[in-house]
Amino acid sequence: MISKPEPGEYAPFYNTYVSLIDGDIINLLTQLKDSTYQFFTALPADKADYAYADGKWTIKELLGHMIDAERVFAFRILCFSRGDQNNLPGFDENDYVDNADFNNRTMTDLAEEFRTVRTANLFMLKSLTAEQSMLIGTANNYAVSVRALAYIMAGHELHHLRIIKERYL
Repeated sequence: MISKPEPGEYAPFYNTYVSLIDGDIINLLTQLKDSTYQFFTALPADKADYAYADGKWTIKELLGHMIDAERVFAFRILCFSRGDQNNLPGFDENDYVDNADFNNRTMTDLAEEFRTVRTANLFMLKSLTAEQSMLIGTANNYAVSVRALAYIMAGHELHHLRIIKERYL
């Protein structure tokens, strides 16, 4: 089991995500894999390309961002759980979305990709030992533990789902 990280195990700006999580992180990520997939595939087709204001992402772009971020968090988990002490780079989420082609894909295709990426990440997370989950590395010049990254992964997803429900629907 991956226990909840202490505040010193991640940069303060990640508290927005970590604070959203209580309980077993593996169970939550497993539940979210299916509920998030169902949420996006159930959206009306006319909402997929909707952005609530100029300069804001469409729902497709937001889901694409969630997929990209999940991959980045997973890569950091992989590196740090294996003892890698290199300072991993940050990523500019806007550049990533601008350089992707999410709006030319279907919502179902993006939702399938999300679910597939999450499935792979769950295999990795379930294989971690308690010791590995406590390892700390550096990403974007901030120290972060493996277990904090698992909580950030789930909290990031919940954060964006809330934004969609509040601003897009």
